[in-house]
Amino acid sequence: MAYLIKGAHVVDPQVGLDDVRDVLVREKQIVEVSECIEAPEDAEIIDGSGKYLVPGLVDMHVHFRDPGFEYKETIATGSRAAAHGGFTDVATMPNTDPVTDDGAEIRYQIDRARKAGLVHVRPMGALTRGEKGESLAEIGDMVMEGASAFSDDGHGVQSAGMMKTCMAYVSQFDRVVCAHCEVESLSGNGVINSGRAATRLGMFGWPPLAEELEIWRDIELSRSTGCALHICHISTAKGLELVKAAKAEGLPVTCEVTPHHLFLNDEDITDTYNTNLKMNPPLRKASDMEAMVQGILDGSIDCVVTDHAPHAKHEKDCEWEIAFFGTIGLETSLPLMLTNLVLPGKMSWNRLVEVMAINPRRLLRCNPVKLEAGSQADLTLIDPKREIDVTESYFQGKSKNSAFLGAHLTGAACDVLMAGKHTLIDGVVA
Repeated sequence: MAYLIKGAHVVDPQVGLDDVRDVLVREKQIVEVSECIEAPEDAEIIDGSGKYLVPGLVDMHVHFRDPGFEYKETIATGSRAAAHGGFTDVATMPNTDPVTDDGAEIRYQIDRARKAGLVHVRPMGALTRGEKGESLAEIGDMVMEGASAFSDDGHGVQSAGMMKTCMAYVSQFDRVVCAHCEVESLSGNGVINSGRAATRLGMFGWPPLAEELEIWRDIELSRSTGCALHICHISTAKGLELVKAAKAEGLPVTCEVTPHHLFLNDEDITDTYNTNLKMNPPLRKASDMEAMVQGILDGSIDCVVTDHAPHAKHEKDCEWEIAFFGTIGLETSLPLMLTNLVLPGKMSWNRLVEVMAINPRRLLRCNPVKLEAGSQADLTLIDPKREIDVTESYFQGKSKNSAFLGAHLTGAACDVLMAGKHTLIDGVVA
């Protein structure tokens, strides 16, 4: 199948392109990018006027719950949510049941994703068997089957010695260790950030030190082993300062931030106890939120991810203390970035492409996707004027636990091509 995207504003800092172009796609590849392309007889025309065309968006931190928790989400339903949000690639976390700690589990997810045919699913493997932090998982076996990176996301490796062993081993395979940084003996029974909001609401606090101490530890282990380290869902100003210092030193350290840590803080939690605002790590102080925004603008933070964490209604519609941690995010991530940063002029379109397409591919060791002839046709077309009301009916996945329910947002993906397949057509998943 051939597609001709006409008159889109093409943005790709990899090739120095930020201008209106036509883009011709045939089968899985881009075959031409130029100012005016005459439509081939067999090409379907996609009107790009007034819209922005970028390399396909990548979310390198999602939970699809499959296998084991399919009542929350499956690879098929998660893929629908991802395509609806404008993504062509996602990296799934390994805290499934069974845990994704061997090659068979990696292969299972890739096969299910191919059957769904909506996004490239790039599974992460666990660092330790069963994510118990006691013995190495089958790292080499998972690399052979296509593991994109390694993490014990959900709680992280508590033993420094075990983490050092993991990092030393993973460093042999040119893969990144993605660290969920939480010292559980410090976070304890915490269900909200330690501070004024916790005191006001009468709930156990979760100190920022629980995150920051393990960020420091894992940076030192990266220094010791030479392993590439990626800090998951960073949420505190001090944690970000540690990452910036490591980068300045030349260490292979990167980090990511979620939209909820960019645009929400613990003062948004009121006495209505909206459990969709309960997540791990918790929403931090307003000053931390502001530091995250500055970090994404100045280049200190490498990627925007969603930490898409679907839960069933009964797991959220209960008392705050027993509600599950997490919020979904695939379908609101791009609209939130556009509404809050890009359209007001705080962030350039080039920077948006860097943090939502270029950098995640590099960290996942994927081939780059560029707006040039010969590149794979993984493309996202964005309508900056599309209005979005965030309601439960808006979501394509199984779960509706969004921290941004009720929001009105401007700007969203309207079309997506995944390896030349039209997976999102004028805002509707194919």
